Amino acid sequence: MNLFKRAALVVLAAGFLGACAQEDEIVIGVAGPMTGSEASIGEQMRKGAEKAVADINAAGGLLGKNVRLIVGDDVCDPKQAVSVANNFVSQHAVFVAGHYCSGASIPASDVYAESGVIQISPASTNPQFTERGLTNVFRVCGRDDAQGPTAADYILEKFPDAQIAVVDDKSTYGKGLADQFRGAIEAKGVTPVLVESITARETDYSALVTKLRQAGADVVYFGGYKTEAGLIVRQMHGAGVAATLVGGDALVTEEFWAITGEAGAGTLMTFGPDPRLDPQNAALVKSFRDENYEPEAYTLYTYASIQAWAQAAATAGATDGQKVGAALRRDTFETALGTIDFDDKGDNSAPGYVFYVWENGKYLYAE
Repeated sequence: MNLFKRAALVVLAAGFLGACAQEDEIVIGVAGPMTGSEASIGEQMRKGAEKAVADINAAGGLLGKNVRLIVGDDVCDPKQAVSVANNFVSQHAVFVAGHYCSGASIPASDVYAESGVIQISPASTNPQFTERGLTNVFRVCGRDDAQGPTAADYILEKFPDAQIAVVDDKSTYGKGLADQFRGAIEAKGVTPVLVESITARETDYSALVTKLRQAGADVVYFGGYKTEAGLIVRQMHGAGVAATLVGGDALVTEEFWAITGEAGAGTLMTFGPDPRLDPQNAALVKSFRDENYEPEAYTLYTYASIQAWAQAAATAGATDGQKVGAALRRDTFETALGTIDFDDKGDNSAPGYVFYVWENGKYLYAE
């Protein structure tokens, strides 16, 4: 046998074995910022996904097969997110829990749509994620056009005479959230004393702090991520600017306090009800803690994303994206976030937002 024929047989054999392996398992992905400034969120998503897959397999798998998880690191970058999505498709993933940043989820969703891959984001809140008519796209979190107005109502009630500044980090998530908040307060006759954008990943925001002081800001609504928010809070505190920073769901991670220390006390943010406090999740939360991991923020949101997909696949009797997508829009699902019901756009029908406050290194429900 010549070398060319031998090589051809090796390739055919490898393809046959690979096909057999794929027939014996279901491949799904989790995608988010596994490295970079938002790596702590990526870890939460990975931990939640790993636990969900382990629990599915321990219960006998899905549709008679084991589920295998692959992990993609998008660093919250749009181009990298597309690369991750293409890699998942090449590995025959049928479902992706992700991404985190809206600026990553939106371009990645186009790749998944072309390949019939179901995508459920635990965290992407920009309205455009589900506003483009894609039948494969869902999210278990809320939307910024609910989150921003919720924050506006709370601040106008709790700080009725405050001078309000609005700041964003120019990201799809951050600017979108800040714009929703600004529109909501302006609709009620309140004009911000300052509207400003910063550049993410810088370390010196003293120029912004000076502008906040000059504007007499009492409240700073920040659309952006925890690293920049933490630095702004710390630098305001150092400069004697006593304004209260209010942010969105991206601040709900203990890494925020690691940046601010005691300067972060009193910082407010919006997020969904904490699933760790649901008695029905007691055993699940304990299983994470028994492994010395605290399942905060997006850990259980990712777990719930996989739960919803798995239940839909079981109902559909297949992992085909069209069939599973139809089941996701038709049925309700019991998850770590409670009962989930997706609307025609793919949004969670009733996620809701509540307020949290940072105190003594923990975020607690605010009054």
